Amino acid sequence: MFRYFPTNYGWDLSINLALEMGARIGEIAAMCGPLQDAAKQPDATGTQAFRDVWETMADKLCGLAEEDEQQGRLLSAGEKYSRAATYLITCERLQAHGTPGRVALYRRHLELFQKGVALSGETCERVEIPYGDTHLSALYVRAPGVAGSAPLLVQVNGLDSTKEMKYRVGLPAWLAKRGVSSLIVDQPGTGEALRLQGLTARYDSEHWASRVVDWLETRPEVDPTRIGLEGVSLGGYYCPRAVAFEPRFACGVVWGANHDWRDVQKRRLEREGNFPVPHYWAHVQWVWGATDLDDFMRIAENVHLDGVLDRIKVPFLVTHGEKDSQIPLKWAHRTYEQLVNSPKRALKIFTDREGGVQHSSFDNSINAGHYIADWVAETLGGRTAL
Repeated sequence: MFRYFPTNYGWDLSINLALEMGARIGEIAAMCGPLQDAAKQPDATGTQAFRDVWETMADKLCGLAEEDEQQGRLLSAGEKYSRAATYLITCERLQAHGTPGRVALYRRHLELFQKGVALSGETCERVEIPYGDTHLSALYVRAPGVAGSAPLLVQVNGLDSTKEMKYRVGLPAWLAKRGVSSLIVDQPGTGEALRLQGLTARYDSEHWASRVVDWLETRPEVDPTRIGLEGVSLGGYYCPRAVAFEPRFACGVVWGANHDWRDVQKRRLEREGNFPVPHYWAHVQWVWGATDLDDFMRIAENVHLDGVLDRIKVPFLVTHGEKDSQIPLKWAHRTYEQLVNSPKRALKIFTDREGGVQHSSFDNSINAGHYIADWVAETLGGRTAL
């Protein structure tokens, strides 16, 4: 893990995530150099300083991108807009719910992300999936060169990630090379669903996951018998739960097991483990629609996989970082052990040898991500060589 602020895990987590999404180390150094004192300040003061610096860098990149556009250098402009979007979501993610300007900051991130994708010619389409009287937003990445209908991996967020973050880390691109399409979803409690529509998280993840499969079954280019589901971080709970109760999924993958999130909350009340974001308790209450901390802890009692996993009768891959400082490694073993009816269950612990030892491999995602992409391709009928 790249440690820039040794006393502030949440900020260093954000920096590592930004690097995995394509940030440039020179720009990271320029932004973080002036923040050494701010990193030691209380959450509200420190995160405002972080936001000011990272937003300023995004502004600078947008100005450079506009100059590129004026000269017809659209590929260069697209790269800069994409990086600006990465810097905006990095600082937006650290802000407390209700912080003035946060929603506008998020909307600007979405706008720049889409502009970057369009100018760069990336095969990434924003789609809307019917969900009750509203919709779930997602990014759809089609695998090129697939004859007939293609296999597809649905990918869902954790507690505080978004579809754009997951896209930029790279799994959809790695899968596309292997002949597997991707649908990266902002499920309730994350991304657009939470910020723009007020859709809070729910423990019965099959409720929204089934609607996603319904939508995919209307797409002729998708093979409905080869749809898998992957979840990162808290998605390590959402994914197994959904696969257990939605039999149309052909496989499941967790990038960071999260077998008993209720226990993790109890330990965090005792200050065990690292918090992924500042203002943590206010954040989780917002995500889950809780009225106060006691209400949140009552909701969290439902967020575990005991008594659920024996329902899974499809291949399932459990991965975890050996040095995960947020979710103990024991929960990966618990998930694997309870997959008693999976015909192809696998447990992969990422060690120092291959990297990706931290939470959901945010410290070094590429080898771990390629391992997952290979397993998915082998399981859903993609390819692992050209």
